[in-house]
Amino acid sequence: MEVIKTDIDGVIIIEPRIFKDARGYFFESFSQREFDEKIGHVEFVQDNESMSSYGVMRGLHFQRPPFTQAKLVRCVKGKVLDVAVDIRKGSPTYGRHVAVELTEDNHRQFFIPKGFAHGFAVLSETAVFQYKCDGVYHPEADGGISILDDSLGIDWRIPTEHAILSEKDTKHSLLKDFDSPFTCQQ
Repeated sequence: MEVIKTDIDGVIIIEPRIFKDARGYFFESFSQREFDEKIGHVEFVQDNESMSSYGVMRGLHFQRPPFTQAKLVRCVKGKVLDVAVDIRKGSPTYGRHVAVELTEDNHRQFFIPKGFAHGFAVLSETAVFQYKCDGVYHPEADGGISILDDSLGIDWRIPTEHAILSEKDTKHSLLKDFDSPFTCQQ
């Protein structure tokens, strides 16, 4: 796998080595040994999958301490714009984001460490999205910031009139009104 560092330390894009021939393709979607060597040790304990239609926007979610989660995400069908927003108080990149297009064709994965809000927008007719988490989901620790917060400067590439959000995701606060439970350990 090739590790592509981003403008925010710890947020990483992963490009797998893909072997193609007349039969199709093969790649290792996850190797604990290689992940440990190239990124660091993260013990993933839960895999999740969602299917969504064009225009669905999910996020920007996180789990509050002590139930924080790091995530390794990928799109196995379709195309999404995936985004991580730094919400660590005191971080030099607080409020900044990294966006990456994940598709069934590019097979890219995106690693989002603890202390980041995560969300995605479906750019294809449908998308199947998978994510590995290093902590079990706790509904009582669920948190979020508004996916439609213009101050974040995210171009979701979906016209507002086509955006489909859950009721929960329409109620998250803007970043300026948000009191983050995370701090930056530098």
